[in-house]
Amino acid sequence: MAIRVALMGPGNCGSLALRQLINDPRFELTGVWVFSDEKVGKDAGELAGLGVTTGVTAGNDLDAIIADKPDCVVYTAMGDIRPRQALADVRTLLSAGINVVGSSVGVLQYPWGSLPDKHIQRVEDAAREGSSTVFFTGVDPGFATDLLPFAIASTCQSITQVRTMEIADYATYDGATVMFDVMGFGNELGDLPLLYQPGVLSLAWGTAIRQLAAGLGVEIDEIRDSVEQEPAPEDFDVAVGTIKKGTVAAVRFQIEGMVAGQPVVVVEHVTRLRADLRPDWAQPAHPGGSYRVEITGEPSYFLDIVPTSPNGGAPYAAILAAAGRIVNAIPDVVASAPGIRTTIDMPLGTGRGLYGLPA
Repeated sequence: MAIRVALMGPGNCGSLALRQLINDPRFELTGVWVFSDEKVGKDAGELAGLGVTTGVTAGNDLDAIIADKPDCVVYTAMGDIRPRQALADVRTLLSAGINVVGSSVGVLQYPWGSLPDKHIQRVEDAAREGSSTVFFTGVDPGFATDLLPFAIASTCQSITQVRTMEIADYATYDGATVMFDVMGFGNELGDLPLLYQPGVLSLAWGTAIRQLAAGLGVEIDEIRDSVEQEPAPEDFDVAVGTIKKGTVAAVRFQIEGMVAGQPVVVVEHVTRLRADLRPDWAQPAHPGGSYRVEITGEPSYFLDIVPTSPNGGAPYAAILAAAGRIVNAIPDVVASAPGIRTTIDMPLGTGRGLYGLPA
């Protein structure tokens, strides 16, 4: 019997998850919730970019999603700029007996140490009330900062540092909110968006740092973060608009999990809008971008991961990978014990059921 699934937030990631939910016979789509009024009434097939009619139309009523009694909700509604509401939505779904998977409430990937205990307890209480499960993941933070390094680390005899990296060209990325409001591209140098305010990077990626540390069996003493910005040498255009000369066109930030004064777990991001900017920063393994896992130990590893797609550039392929990771976790989440689940808890996904599905 197909698993009944609704989706909330068919944006950049959600629309790709929606595409799989429609095409994958393991799932039956029960509803779609949208934030913007202009999407209300549109068919799920249109929102997924499939050009098919599913008979499932989008609405903006959470109670209607719950009334359809799906087994699971894919939650990809924007969480960066509405974190409290997103967390409240998750609790409401869990207490109604609906399992939740998604990407946008990133703090739930591994909340211990990042989210106040009282807020974690409220999520656990909602899950216990509804006998439901929640699992949040993605790319980075996500499988590039937990699943992949864990797999490689399991072959080592000793480890002194684990570093994960996203090295990306975001010129083709068309999410204006993320580009301008979250990452601060096009801002004046030193005009830091919320993400780069003191301690915010440590909060946003603290889940990844602490989950890696938990997998390694070490306790983080302190998390440090830093950011560098690089100006545009001239005006140039990207997918979301024009980047003016002298405004931010490349960013490098780093979050370090310290153990006894040493950076043992490190997450680094290098994001450019042009490939020629800051050649001294880490370079991708493939034009457009890649993810990297570096393990210093015995043996040491340098692993580059390059998501690609004939339907879009590297940022698109990375988001597609996040959507796949989320949707493919649904059967295991539905079968899991109630509560917050992390990559450390979840069974190893193997791609079961994916052979032969339309590309």
